[in-house]
Amino acid sequence: MTTVLVICGAGASSTFLVHWMRRGAVARSLDLDIRPGALDDLPAKLDTADIVLVGPHLADSFGDILVTASARGHSAILLPVLTFDATGADVALDLVEDATTTTARETGSTTNA
Repeated sequence: MTTVLVICGAGASSTFLVHWMRRGAVARSLDLDIRPGALDDLPAKLDTADIVLVGPHLADSFGDILVTASARGHSAILLPVLTFDATGADVALDLVEDATTTTARETGSTTNA
């Protein structure tokens, strides 16, 4: 199972997006544990995540988030500007699937997201 942490400024936007991502993951038969979080939660929650999705409104902080995540062996992806609904969730899930496919190719793993 791949754990995805969705980070936004205060945790509200990520909660909405996670709700729709979970529904989409079930519909796509993806084995994902998707969790919301606020930027302040990142240090405590980072080690439990394989992939960190960062809300577009945190673009100014993304460089620091990427360095921190990479130093701990995790992927970080800056989300494009999207709606925090089913349509936005589809975009986010596409990014997660791309990231897990890339990681699987790099490590030789055949595990599906």
